[in-house]
Amino acid sequence: MNVFRVTQHPGWPARLGPAHVAAGQVTLRPVRLRDAATWSRIRLRDREHLEPWEPTGRGTWEARNHASNWPSLWSSLKAEARRGAMIPLVIEVDGVFSGQLTIGNIVRGALRSAWIGYWVAKEVGGQGVATAALALGLDHCFGPVGLHRVEATVRPENLASQAVLRNVGFREEGLLRRYLDVDGAWRDHLLVGMTVEEVTGTVLDRLVREGRATRP
Repeated sequence: MNVFRVTQHPGWPARLGPAHVAAGQVTLRPVRLRDAATWSRIRLRDREHLEPWEPTGRGTWEARNHASNWPSLWSSLKAEARRGAMIPLVIEVDGVFSGQLTIGNIVRGALRSAWIGYWVAKEVGGQGVATAALALGLDHCFGPVGLHRVEATVRPENLASQAVLRNVGFREEGLLRRYLDVDGAWRDHLLVGMTVEEVTGTVLDRLVREGRATRP
């Protein structure tokens, strides 16, 4: 039986988790203004790890990810969250900022859908952090946020992220030709989706059953 129930609560702000994986204890919490220095340090350090998969932006990577840009980004994320269109979260591992997870374009009414995306620091890659964070985010979507469908997109070349999406139960729905300007060119993306009916128990339950995560 599915444990999720539809509510009118937008699900913000929220603290999600924990889930335990190889890297440590994974939790999600709202973005903070004081995240600027840590956010910038990781983004600048991990440029080669992150830039090939992220939308093309104005200016250089260094300029876009400088700590001085965080306040305006934080402000826009919070504004979208307040109006119920987005849930911008920080991924923490053992209490340390290790990435971001965003639930965006939240649409209610007859559609009740959103997209989900993430990035994690290189130093915690391949240790279950992204998988656990996605599971926590999806459980929030299908629980307190009251969504029916969540989708994500991923480049065909990004095999690691495809594996993460499969691990939490996303199914492939098609190929979006020249969908998004990424790393300086229009790139094809795979579209994956999940609906609440496809989840038995919770998404985190799935990871626990498969030995990919444990509960506290």
